[in-house]
Amino acid sequence: MGLGADRARNPRAILPVLIFATMVMSVISTLGTPMVPTIAREQGVSLEAAQWVLTVTLLVGAVFTPVAGRLADGPRRKQVVLATLGAVTLGSVLSASTAQFPLFISGRALQGFGMALVPLAIAVARDTLPRDQVRTGIAILSITTAAGTGLGYPLTGVMAALFDYHAGFWFAAGISLVALALIWAVVPGGSPHPSRPLDLPGAVLLSAALVCLLLAISQGRTWGWESTPILLLFAGAVVFTGLWIVHGLRVAHPLVELRLAVHPAVLVANATAFLMGIGLFATSSLVNRFVQAPAEAGYGFHTGLIATGLVLMPLSVGSMASNWLSRVITSHFGSFAVLPIGALIVAADSFFLAVSRSSLWEIVLAIAILGLGISTTFAAIPALIVRAVPGHETGSAMSLNSVLRSVGGAIGSAASIALLSAYTPAGGHLPTNHGYTVAFLAGSVACVAAAVACLLLRPRAPHDVPVERAGALRPAAAES
Repeated sequence: MGLGADRARNPRAILPVLIFATMVMSVISTLGTPMVPTIAREQGVSLEAAQWVLTVTLLVGAVFTPVAGRLADGPRRKQVVLATLGAVTLGSVLSASTAQFPLFISGRALQGFGMALVPLAIAVARDTLPRDQVRTGIAILSITTAAGTGLGYPLTGVMAALFDYHAGFWFAAGISLVALALIWAVVPGGSPHPSRPLDLPGAVLLSAALVCLLLAISQGRTWGWESTPILLLFAGAVVFTGLWIVHGLRVAHPLVELRLAVHPAVLVANATAFLMGIGLFATSSLVNRFVQAPAEAGYGFHTGLIATGLVLMPLSVGSMASNWLSRVITSHFGSFAVLPIGALIVAADSFFLAVSRSSLWEIVLAIAILGLGISTTFAAIPALIVRAVPGHETGSAMSLNSVLRSVGGAIGSAASIALLSAYTPAGGHLPTNHGYTVAFLAGSVACVAAAVACLLLRPRAPHDVPVERAGALRPAAAES
């Protein structure tokens, strides 16, 4: 089916369906976080073992996302999206129906395939939406991570508090199945771009590098940062990344076109996604722990799962205002200014939490501003990438950006926990309040670094090109 036919099929329904599908995955991604203690207790495993509920999803998502991005840059795009949602649905049913921990973890692993949905949806939107909806559609799809997280926390918190933890996974299975049916019925098949061979050696090398890196980051605190396994994992990540880069520059059809990745606009987008991922996940995980701190800590608000979810809900409210803020910034300072200003908003927000968090209203306000700053930045990132890469590289380029955001998020979460551990008194199990101050400041520094990277790496040539012309752009590197 050609591009013109694709654009003519159910154009008004495509964007709402894509938004729903990506929002589903954002909500599902929050299932593990508030439920880890409950799962550990119900499954009879340690908290360290239960933490794999989060780790395995991250690992599978990081490995599968670039592969899915490449497979979807061709006529099999719809099949890839449907297969991804099918894996999420199957994983949700498996986790919901089993009482055995290994099978439960297997279900969470299958849910990790859904992390590829946002970049896949952006690639679909670029090729199928009416031209006057492309820019807005891509921006909306980009902020679903923050918006869905803000909605997911209260939903999963209520389910964990009022029902058995399995209820959350049955809910995930239901909404995943609805999303799959809607994609099948509404989204046109294929794409206007020819099929390209999958770079299997490149996929293996990149997967090995990501597994080594993310496993080291997620298990560093448990195994010991200076332990031999962790050091070997970090070394493996460096070696496999180097081999992947060398391989990618030599083959005709690499998994990720690295020559496009060093295009100034793409480089800015990727550096910002990585650093903002650190700031977002560091701040949100710190708030999650701080508000639930027990009375014996001498700080925090001793909230339960439902109240904690409601405190985090303004993340979605702030996200909804991001398009308005982006338009204001663009009209006064140009489109490129959106990235550094969004990063500085989050940096200021984290600094505010570092110095003022004694009242619950301060936390709620900060979470709303976090959603505003993060979503403003994330909404601008895909526009840079889409304008700089050819249409047949959209899925692959967006997938790499998504992986870098996930890696940044893993580093942010691990770093915040490590800092809190450093400020936990010997023999105690609760960090000091000053530990939270230091950790929030670290998140602020990461976002300042993102703003600085935007300014230092800013493309010299103007990039305010209408998005509908993006498919015609062919950077010189892409032709080599």
